[in-house]
Amino acid sequence: MGKRLTDRFKEQLPLLLLGGISLASLALILFVGQAARRALPNGATSPGQGTTVSGAASGTSEALRLALQPPEIRQDLLQQMITSEQNTTDGELARYLLATDLLDQGQAAEALTTLGEEGQKSREEALTPYVLLKRGQAQILAGESPTSWNELLANYDTHGATAEARYELGKRDPAQWEALLAKHPSHPKAVEVALQQLKTGTSKDNLLLVAAHGLYRDEYEASLDRLTKEYGKELTPEQWETVGFGYWENLQYGKASEAYGKAPPSPTSLYRTGRGAQIANKKVVAIAAFQKLAKTYPNAPETGLGLIKLADSLPSKTALGPLDQVMKNFPDRAGEALLKKATILEKLKSPTSAKDARTSILSQHSDSEAASQLRLSRAHKAAEANDLATAQQLAEELVTAAPQSELAAEASFWSGKWAQQQGQTENARQAYERTLAQYPESYFAWRSAVMLDWNVGDFDSVRYLAPEVSLPQQREALPAGSETLQLLYRLGQDADAWSLWQTEFKNIQNPTVAEQFTDGVLRVGVGDNLDGIFMLTSLAWRDEPTEKAEYQKLKATPAYWQTVYPFPFSDLIQTWSQQRQLNPLLVTALMRQESRFEPKIRSGAGAIGLMQVIPSTADWIVGQLGESKTDLDTKLETPNENIKLGTWYLDYTHQEYSNNTMFAVASYNAGPGAVAGWVAKGYGDPDVFVKNIPFNETQGYVEAVLGGYWNYLRLYNPTINRQLAQFTAP
Repeated sequence: MGKRLTDRFKEQLPLLLLGGISLASLALILFVGQAARRALPNGATSPGQGTTVSGAASGTSEALRLALQPPEIRQDLLQQMITSEQNTTDGELARYLLATDLLDQGQAAEALTTLGEEGQKSREEALTPYVLLKRGQAQILAGESPTSWNELLANYDTHGATAEARYELGKRDPAQWEALLAKHPSHPKAVEVALQQLKTGTSKDNLLLVAAHGLYRDEYEASLDRLTKEYGKELTPEQWETVGFGYWENLQYGKASEAYGKAPPSPTSLYRTGRGAQIANKKVVAIAAFQKLAKTYPNAPETGLGLIKLADSLPSKTALGPLDQVMKNFPDRAGEALLKKATILEKLKSPTSAKDARTSILSQHSDSEAASQLRLSRAHKAAEANDLATAQQLAEELVTAAPQSELAAEASFWSGKWAQQQGQTENARQAYERTLAQYPESYFAWRSAVMLDWNVGDFDSVRYLAPEVSLPQQREALPAGSETLQLLYRLGQDADAWSLWQTEFKNIQNPTVAEQFTDGVLRVGVGDNLDGIFMLTSLAWRDEPTEKAEYQKLKATPAYWQTVYPFPFSDLIQTWSQQRQLNPLLVTALMRQESRFEPKIRSGAGAIGLMQVIPSTADWIVGQLGESKTDLDTKLETPNENIKLGTWYLDYTHQEYSNNTMFAVASYNAGPGAVAGWVAKGYGDPDVFVKNIPFNETQGYVEAVLGGYWNYLRLYNPTINRQLAQFTAP
């Protein structure tokens, strides 16, 4: 009900990661939620990219298959495994998993018995530090002294598991907290200690520790402000770079610009100095930084992008110079620069030159995103003029010239639709099937499936479907991280895995593809869905051939899609969807788009929680339900209450528009009044209607929600998954 949640600015990631970025991808997206750095669960050396994991972490086992089952279902099965497989690795994994369940249930004595006697070695050596950690936790719970932690500290002094023990011991022995800060500075428990100590005094070292390792904390930005205010004159250029990165990650671009201006000179720091200032409306600073970037690093990839951004801050005539530089020195961005130049030439009343520039885009840079934009725009204009043959031809040219374009899925679908309208049944079928085969994750794949009469629901029927859902049975190894981390992750010990990863992930500002993938998966595991999903989807912006190949390989794994389209709050979604007669996958997709499943997130428009319900709307809904209006803001942060009210409103918007989901979803975003006005002007072809929604945000919202619904369907519904595999299988 608030403005739709979008992925962050692409400026978020280091430009060294991104390389070239298309003009369309670099459009400034308004992120209306809070910075969304959530406080995550608190709790080695990483093998890094290309890790080969040995032992149980790389294999399959019954214990790993049980790891994703609820504790109440797996308890007896784990006990049977321990008895029958007691001298095997599988039995050891079952023992550890059962012990953690018992600990969570407060059954200390049973957990200690399951973990084995003190001094007994774990048969799975990678888990030994955590066996010792859990044994000590069970001892404390049982009212005993945590003697197992003596062995942990003696033998695993710098291990992430030891940080957990030192945190607890430090509550009575301050020396243990000092050791925690010194030996495990990146561990979440060290960040917690630093923040606690900062409440009672100022410490430059603690502020620097938080700046380097506390990005996920709600107190993070305030800590950066305090560091720069109290110790700014003492910070080294490298420390300023850390501060700049932190502000950039928290979307504080003006502050990031100032910090990067004091960082060591580099293409990234100069670009971010300029771009941050530009976003903060500090034009003079932006121009100076972009010009310095071009002069100091004339051939750096960041310079090509910086020159294009520089043109945005200059008067029209002056802006042509930087764009000409881009066309001369950065051929991968020439199409983008030409398109911008054509727009400027039109403003300068040089239509012939503008036309020549656009012609050059199509002839000389046919595979560019700019060429794709031109072709698709012209195709739709031709279709509006009822020249369907030309429209279809332009769409086909786009798919042929730039099959990886962001617009190729749309062009492929419309080629099929325009062929169908001309009576070319076979050409239409081939275009729809190509869309499913080449762009299976797109909204237009769903529209193609509808056109091929698949049982996926159309705009007027999708709300009533109740698709079967089959969730994954076990996890596969991650591409980065130690064997211990792999085991924790595959055993479903997400909080421990994420905490350990904080000590292994050293390359935060410039991660490898494998590290960024692993980071995203682990973030989602602990409920940091906004950042976790972003980390995975933004891998698409890698431009180095080897990195692109690695991304494509990882994108084909179940872990990628299961992370990008997770299923939190599934029980609540199922309950309220059933009561409202709503397709639960549609509700899940809408919630994903609204909040990325962040229960307490708030938008700039004041919308709250999972389904982004505006308090005034909530007040009206509870009035309709005859319920108390007391403390609505707090209620809206409660998942059950938020989903109850959000699904009621989604049902209401469906009823307002005769159960047409396209109108209902558009109304959820833009409001009933706006949609009623659009409908009053004429409805006609639903696909044309969606394309012509006058609010760009709402048009994107409709496609994102229904595209999300399709992705949940194709990933988790066995029937559609098998049907789609006929086209996507290699």
